Amino acid sequence: MKPIRNSAKAIIVRENKILLTKNRDDFGFYYLFPGGGQDPGEQLRDAVYRECIEELGAGVEVHDLVYIREYIGKNHEFAKWDSDIHQVEFYFNCSLLSETTAFLNGTNPDQDQIGAEWVELDHLEEIRIYPQALTKMIRQKESSIRYLGDVN
Repeated sequence: MKPIRNSAKAIIVRENKILLTKNRDDFGFYYLFPGGGQDPGEQLRDAVYRECIEELGAGVEVHDLVYIREYIGKNHEFAKWDSDIHQVEFYFNCSLLSETTAFLNGTNPDQDQIGAEWVELDHLEEIRIYPQALTKMIRQKESSIRYLGDVN
């Protein structure tokens, strides 16, 4: 099994929409919260900022930590190729530093990323988003620190 990896993620909500990265795989389109792996010696807040530059092409102001989620690949739908993955994800409320609404891919987007998209909060259940478990809490504006465990 690979070492446990920390990941820092951004929750960016504005005008009843959330900003997500749009990705494509063999099953079609899917959405992720902007963010990614923490580098050695890097604080989680700095990782969120860097990852948003890389994936969105925009800086963010990092606010409070709101959710902690684990992903243990062997327990989920992609176990066939993710069985050796164990990731701890830290989700922060964030706001964009600029008011731009159009994004190109950032400076270093993920391999499957094809862009970024504002998605209506009321339509989150209609898209393939990971982790799906967060969508209800975000729509209901639950934002106290919560440990979610191993959910997808």
